[in-house]
Amino acid sequence: MARKLKTYVTSVGFFDLAIAAPSMKAALEAWGSNTNLFHQGFAREVKEGSVVEATMAKPGVVLRRPVGSNKPFAEDASLPTSLAGDPVRTSKRRERKERSPREIDQKVARKAALAYEKWRRDAENRKEEAAREKARQRRERAIEKVQAELDKAEREHTRRLDVIETERADIEARAQAEDARWHKRKSELEKALRRARS
Repeated sequence: MARKLKTYVTSVGFFDLAIAAPSMKAALEAWGSNTNLFHQGFAREVKEGSVVEATMAKPGVVLRRPVGSNKPFAEDASLPTSLAGDPVRTSKRRERKERSPREIDQKVARKAALAYEKWRRDAENRKEEAAREKARQRRERAIEKVQAELDKAEREHTRRLDVIETERADIEARAQAEDARWHKRKSELEKALRRARS
């Protein structure tokens, strides 16, 4: 049993295309499309109107008409003529181009020139201010770096002095102990010497 035909339409290049086919897949094959135009929103099913009558009269045949026109769909459709340019519109365009330009109001021109000059000065001032700010930040970073190195060196100096002070106190204690030992020993030897002489 043959499947019921449906009418599908799309636009390709300069033409609207229509076909009566049993499925969207069959319509895509007839149009020569490798992508799913229905999924992308470039093709749709039409259920009524003159396009349905035209496609049902010639099922399986791709019918065309110039894109965007209201002409009937046919097997052999000519290219759209309105795309080449309407002679009336073209002549109007030419007239506009051929007209002499308005003279510029000198007051408006001076005002525009002053506004531009102010904008240019402001832009230069902003640029200079940005450069000064960048240099200031660079200086601050350099100062912070050197200050951090100075603080670190000062802490290291303090630590070394503490070690030296500890060593000095130890040496002083050893010197006092040695002095006390010497005085005691000297005293003993002097007593022994006196005894030996007497």
